[in-house]
Amino acid sequence: MSTRSSSAGFPGAAVFGQVGRITALFLAVGRGAFRRPFQVREFLYQSWFFASVTILPTALVSIPFGAVVALQLGSLTQQIGAQSFTGAASGLAIVQQASPLVTALLVAGAGGSAVCADIGARTIREEIDAMEVLGVDPIQRLVVPRVLAAIFVAVLLNGMVSVVGMVGGYAFNVLVQDGTPGAYLASFSALAQLPDLAVSSIKAVLYGLVAGVIAADRGLHPKGGPKGVGDAVNQSVVITFLVLFLINVVLTGIYLQVVPPKLS
Repeated sequence: MSTRSSSAGFPGAAVFGQVGRITALFLAVGRGAFRRPFQVREFLYQSWFFASVTILPTALVSIPFGAVVALQLGSLTQQIGAQSFTGAASGLAIVQQASPLVTALLVAGAGGSAVCADIGARTIREEIDAMEVLGVDPIQRLVVPRVLAAIFVAVLLNGMVSVVGMVGGYAFNVLVQDGTPGAYLASFSALAQLPDLAVSSIKAVLYGLVAGVIAADRGLHPKGGPKGVGDAVNQSVVITFLVLFLINVVLTGIYLQVVPPKLS
């Protein structure tokens, strides 16, 4: 009794408890991904669901993202007399930063919230408890397929955002800022390298993993009835955004320190 009261009085006890619970769920998902039987049908259904709710918003968001990056960097390069490097600057910014972040926002905001609401509704209806009584592991049956689907769709969306963003940035630079089409593409191909695409894909994998696990954790532990599920959905989106932005800063810093820039 004294241990519980002292832990509850510690200001960060709840935060550390949630971090430990999410970490345990990460490990459980990792183990469940290699256990048999694998829920292939559920994985395909969840992948289709994630794609259906995120592909159109992602395509629509990626166009202004690419345009804003190209316009801003194009204006800056014009001021310093380096307009020929607009393609390289905007292309690398889109591939390394904009594409994973747009993917993270849509996967967490659209897909992750739906996962949290679905699992949370099952929890308050005591379906999760019923599965455990019947000897069915809810982590392997419900969480693992959704997390793997989030990772799979995040990688696909990341590639789509890169392509659409590059096309949008190219179009706005050429049509609005009177940029040279050949210089835009040549500068990007001269400075871009394969690790740029690799780090973008790694970010997408981690973003999908984090978004899926956090959404599932909040759905498994709602407080109260339907209102608690709604609060859990809001919490999952906010927590996921904070964690993903932190991961982006760390990965970008590591990448810039480890991978040397390509010289033109």
